[in-house]
Amino acid sequence: MGAVLTNSLHCNKLVNDILLWFMECNVTTAKKYPNRWVIALAGIVMQSCLGTVYAWSVFAGPLSASHGWDVADITLAFTMVIGVLAFSAALGGYILDAKGPRIVATLSGIFFGAGVFLTGFGYQTGSLAVIYLGYGVICGIGLGFGYITPVATLVKWFPDKRGLITGLAVMGFGIGSGVMAALVPGMIDRMGVSVTLYIFGIVFLAAVVISAQCMFVPPAGYVPAGWTPPAGKPDAASMTLGEAVRTKYFYLLWGMLFVNVTAGMAVISQASPLAQGFMSDGIANPAQLAGTFMLVFALFNAIGRLFWAAISDKIGRRRVFFILFISQAVAFYILSVSASLIVFVILACYIYACLGGGFATMPAYAADTFGTRFVGRIYGWMLTAWAAAGVAGPMLYARLFQSTGNYSRALSVTAVIFAAALFIPVLAAPKKVESDEA
Repeated sequence: MGAVLTNSLHCNKLVNDILLWFMECNVTTAKKYPNRWVIALAGIVMQSCLGTVYAWSVFAGPLSASHGWDVADITLAFTMVIGVLAFSAALGGYILDAKGPRIVATLSGIFFGAGVFLTGFGYQTGSLAVIYLGYGVICGIGLGFGYITPVATLVKWFPDKRGLITGLAVMGFGIGSGVMAALVPGMIDRMGVSVTLYIFGIVFLAAVVISAQCMFVPPAGYVPAGWTPPAGKPDAASMTLGEAVRTKYFYLLWGMLFVNVTAGMAVISQASPLAQGFMSDGIANPAQLAGTFMLVFALFNAIGRLFWAAISDKIGRRRVFFILFISQAVAFYILSVSASLIVFVILACYIYACLGGGFATMPAYAADTFGTRFVGRIYGWMLTAWAAAGVAGPMLYARLFQSTGNYSRALSVTAVIFAAALFIPVLAAPKKVESDEA
């Protein structure tokens, strides 16, 4: 009896210690949470899982072959997930600012994993409606909650390296799609589409939920050791969402993100068939080769996120976007008139790097402009540009392909859009809001 009582007391003490640890983490200070890089690593893991959404095009062939669905029907699932993502990110930003990042990140893992699993069931039963619900809606909710969390959290932990850390955080988004694109064709051949999606759904749920437990905000007034904040707007004076949307800068930043993402989303949504269109008839397995290219593209997407965001710490966020726009106008024009597979691969690598760079630079741009106190909800609403681009880009390319039988016109239209949009970063010249711009 005494032994049982003793064991019971030990168990109660253990439970109390665990609860105390969680309570301390929720009100963490620099001393109680020893290393901010642990949070960064958790953010990268989360984004790597969520970034697999960009590999949707590798499922296009199997879905069409098995059930006879056309490209536009399959593309709609990708369009839906991006649309839902943006609005769920806005909602997640409110929850994050009010309740903290851990609960938002945990919900992200549950929704995203369950959505991928349900997508497998939709394929198994031959139901596009279930795929739209699972991938388009449920995955989209998880994706929005999960995308905003590391971005909004890490800019608070790394005020000294905003560009670099947002680049690192969203770098995982590019890595995840590449790994997915490389693994999926072989897994489908061995196990089928449904089992492949079931496996990934379980893995994503576990990995994101576990990583979510490391998502905490720093204490008020947190400053990294050895760093002196530059003169400028303190967090206590950060703009609210209402104040931010009453400035022109919110809409100019929204516009820059929209243009850059529209082009990237269009290419990503059609990446596999677009790559195959540049291949000669003598290639034995064009789908497999396209999957390999997508792995390379995803690597450049990840590198671009880190490179452009880090560069923005040196030359300013606005200048980075101007360079992204003018260089991509040239790249898309060359693609529209070229038939060379080598040219396509080189320029697609660059376009993927620019897409990633825009995503990585914009959170730091928003934090510079509006402050970090309410950056979760402000950047969450700014991500509605991603939703609009997720509709405009993929559907534009899908429709133009169906009407012309190739992607040449879509590529030339994209070049014109980038050239016309150069006025946006020009108008975004700061007066007092961007401290890093010379």
